[in-house]
Amino acid sequence: MPYVPTPGACYFAVVGGGIIGLATARELSRRAPGRTVAVLERHSEVAGEQTGHNSGVIHAGIYYTPGSLKARLCVEGARDLYALCEERGIRHERCGKLIIATTEAELPGLDELERRARANGVPGLRRLDARQLREVEPNATGVAALHSPNTGIADFAAVARALADDVQVTTGCEVTGFHETNDGLVLTHTHGETRAKAAVVCAGGAAHRVAERAGAPPDPRIVPFRGTYLKLRPEARDRVRALIYPVPDPRLPFLGVHLTRHVDGEVLVGPTALLEPHRASLTWPGTWKMMRRFWRTGLSELHYAASRKAVARDASRYVPGIEAGDLEPAFAGVRAQAVARDGTLVDDFVFSVTGRALHVRNAPSPGATSALAIARVVADRAEAIV
Repeated sequence: MPYVPTPGACYFAVVGGGIIGLATARELSRRAPGRTVAVLERHSEVAGEQTGHNSGVIHAGIYYTPGSLKARLCVEGARDLYALCEERGIRHERCGKLIIATTEAELPGLDELERRARANGVPGLRRLDARQLREVEPNATGVAALHSPNTGIADFAAVARALADDVQVTTGCEVTGFHETNDGLVLTHTHGETRAKAAVVCAGGAAHRVAERAGAPPDPRIVPFRGTYLKLRPEARDRVRALIYPVPDPRLPFLGVHLTRHVDGEVLVGPTALLEPHRASLTWPGTWKMMRRFWRTGLSELHYAASRKAVARDASRYVPGIEAGDLEPAFAGVRAQAVARDGTLVDDFVFSVTGRALHVRNAPSPGATSALAIARVVADRAEAIV
């Protein structure tokens, strides 16, 4: 992607060069080809944060509350993302996924996931018994499972680069302020100023900071979590054909220790979900309320982070025989999770408006899967504020 000088003026300015910002810029450009759309990205490359640091899973829409934006946009977004990958030759695979109940006590949770998935229109979903799940994953074990054949994997960083090829992106350009004018707004940034009719802010982990600079209230605030992934050593990879997940805790947006085949052939195990101790997080009242509510979960995550044996023990509930010696370090994932002032983990995509700026305030997983569908919603709302 060649360097593009920062424009002095444009119709829409998009702040943030992650997958959602780039998809939004592409959608806005396609709707009116004569309208200039400029992406301003503070890093030296696109996809430098969440987009380039995740498991690469294309989710099918199983977990999300029916009627929520996540539920609708995940199903739509997965369909469109597969089409884009096929069109542009981006590595991807519909490898399928099992969510496994290992005990009878987990069956009600599996029942609820099945209810949600069917309400959300997840394609091809099947309920499996113990014998049938072993036909899908011969080395896995459990009392029952949900099989989602439309869940898959992709190279999200490559998707972002493909989207960047379709739009105008200036890197190394951090937006530091907004000033409303009679016919639009002025964005101040590292390279000076850019005038725009309107702006769309897709700033990921910096979403609350940029929104507050534009005059938005501080609630919700992004509280970043870092999740460390391990991976199976090459000689152990054949134990896992595709994706294997536990029945998750419904109170939390995290999915627990799971096994994920990657497009490069590796099998990821994890991740942990540890709060990053930034000043903005630790001064937010909601962070402390969340920590008081979920302190036992926090201790468990610390244990996983400190003990490879603990991660192996959890993974071996689904694939018996996995041991600490089968695991080696992979990479650290990034999750920008919005937390409300009352300590609630915000569970859906959230948008807000300040004058002529539209802010994406919360877009964690399945944000990457849903990016092309989110872009249509954001573009509709952005056009309405011009």
